[in-house]
Amino acid sequence: MGLLDRLEVVSRERRLKVARAVLYLAQGTFGECDSEVDVLHWSRYNCFLLYQMGTFSAFLELLHMEIDNSQACSSAVRKPAISIADSTELRVLLSVLYLLVENIRLERETDSCGWRTARETFRTELSFSMHNEEPFALLLFSMVTKFCSGLAPHFPIKKVLLLLWKVVMFTLGGFEHLQALKVQKRAELGLPPLAEDSIQVVKSMRAASPPSYTLDLGESQLAPPPSKLRGRRGSRRQLLTKQDSLDIYNERDLFKTEEPATEEEEESAGDGERTLDGELDLLEQDPLVPPPLSQATLSAERVAFPKGLPWAPKVRQKDIEHFLELSRNKFIGFTLGQDTDTLVGLPRPIHESVKTLKQHKYVSIADVQIKNEEELEKCPMSLGEEVVPETPCEILYQGMLYSLPQYMIALLKILLAAAPTSKAKTDSINILADVLPEEMPVTVLQSMKLGIDVNRHKEIIVKSISALLLLLLKHFKLNHIYQFEYVSQHLVFANCIPLILKFFNQNILSYITAKNSISVLDYPCCTIQDLPELTTESLEAGDNNQFCWRNLFSCINLLRLLNKLTKWKHSRTMMLVVFKSAPILKRALKVKQAMLQLYVLKLLKIQTKYLGRQWRKSNMKTMSAIYQKVRHRMNDDWAYGNDIDARPWDFQAEECTLRANIEAFNSRRYDRPQDSEFSPVDNCLQSVLGQRLDLPEDFHCSYEIWLEREVFSQPICWEELLQNH
Repeated sequence: MGLLDRLEVVSRERRLKVARAVLYLAQGTFGECDSEVDVLHWSRYNCFLLYQMGTFSAFLELLHMEIDNSQACSSAVRKPAISIADSTELRVLLSVLYLLVENIRLERETDSCGWRTARETFRTELSFSMHNEEPFALLLFSMVTKFCSGLAPHFPIKKVLLLLWKVVMFTLGGFEHLQALKVQKRAELGLPPLAEDSIQVVKSMRAASPPSYTLDLGESQLAPPPSKLRGRRGSRRQLLTKQDSLDIYNERDLFKTEEPATEEEEESAGDGERTLDGELDLLEQDPLVPPPLSQATLSAERVAFPKGLPWAPKVRQKDIEHFLELSRNKFIGFTLGQDTDTLVGLPRPIHESVKTLKQHKYVSIADVQIKNEEELEKCPMSLGEEVVPETPCEILYQGMLYSLPQYMIALLKILLAAAPTSKAKTDSINILADVLPEEMPVTVLQSMKLGIDVNRHKEIIVKSISALLLLLLKHFKLNHIYQFEYVSQHLVFANCIPLILKFFNQNILSYITAKNSISVLDYPCCTIQDLPELTTESLEAGDNNQFCWRNLFSCINLLRLLNKLTKWKHSRTMMLVVFKSAPILKRALKVKQAMLQLYVLKLLKIQTKYLGRQWRKSNMKTMSAIYQKVRHRMNDDWAYGNDIDARPWDFQAEECTLRANIEAFNSRRYDRPQDSEFSPVDNCLQSVLGQRLDLPEDFHCSYEIWLEREVFSQPICWEELLQNH
């Protein structure tokens, strides 16, 4: 309480000193602890105590003061080089707020009743507008746009983005909470329950071996000389066994890949790409040479034949209508529109097919929302005003609505600057303001340490932005499909699709196995143990982790984001084809992680029909992986390209129609014009004359002139006036 009282002093230096003391408490009073477990325990305990004493409100007020500090902003703009010293106050405040949010957000079974109550109170305080202030997430979004516009280049953007992501996760809920909300919403709408829990299905999947680039070459390149054709048959069976065992796990080295990319892929993916170190140049070997006996036997033993497909197949209403339209045209000669019940005149097998399709029919929440929206647009008077529940997601969307394009552009600008494939440009945003020291390093060791820190800094930024965007899209899609479409369109218009593809146009294996962290300097390890002397050798060696989970998480998020943007959107799928994403995505399959592979295969599946027969013929192993791991849509012609929705002349119309629907939704729900044709008319003379009108300040000076000109000098025919009204 004494510290909180001293936060209100006028002196900036004294306030910073007190804020640092509060930060020490929030970090777990590590000077008095003996182990990392103790530090984390007291950090959590102190954060609940600090919140209950009103620390959040006090620090929020200080944050407002720092954001509005025009002197700090103007001095940072004038500086030629911004360093970590320019954002000291902001970093202390954001660190305390981050520790409060993160510690209180995490639930544990041992939490007391008081802590559980405090958590719900804190969630409500962050979610809703308190004391006529905007939700906390909107304040952080405004910091992001201010940083990107160049008005506040000293903002510590990494801490802002991390805090924004955690606040959205705390107020709206994470992926497991989303799944529970989805089940609940389907029950409210009277829809059948989900066939499976997608999180659990993905957890039980196993990774596939990367596709063999040697076998993916064209037939002309693989054709052996005539002299070798005779000895070919004996090894054919062993070769097929080796080719078809897609799920064989390469146990020798988790990250060792055995085949370089083909020349065709190298050209389309860009000139600067290099194949992985240690890859065998199998293009120079004969692809039809059988493996040694021991290796072939081992391969055959490790083949795991799947018991069944992982996903229950789905069918849309549109698919059933299309199937019946084709069947009726073929057997009867006319169609019945959207009627899916009348099967008169159709042969028995068609009856069975329709029955099977209806058994697997899936109606999504989005379908119901679109149908309701169409009815509200058609009959606004008879259906009345829509009752919109004030959920945290709804309040966040309302607050973001009018500035949403700027928010999305700002996030993508920062993502572009943090991407490892981005070249340093003079006009790009400086995202390293809160990592670069005042004095640049002079020794090799200092330079290496700073280099690792800069890379780690960029990785954390990519992680927080990718997770934030995915969370927003998923929550908005559940809340209302047109909210999701509005955010998606602005991401697409801001070139999100080529940006993500540019991110993946690198050596993804190297990115996922990068070791840009110094374990002895990580919190809370660095606060307890005596720091060993760092050397260039120890920095080069890095830690013992095979993966960088942070980067793997970012890659999966970006792939899921790309899936969200392109699913059922043929115009956006064509963007994937135009930007030559197939070889870029196919290289990502080298990462042996089931979830990442699943979303890569989904992206390859939706564009397969546009890639041509030769590509499909040359990539049969990838096609098999798609069949094994991605959900089946009955009647989906993904492998052959005969889809009626794939007509190029419909692409622009599709986006325009979607945009018109989004604008109609936003206008109907969020624009409340007072003088619309549906607003009630006041016919009472007394109330009309009694209304208070806002008049200009100088009106009383010219009132008499106005009265003479507008009232007394105008003849009034009262009979005519009464007849007209």
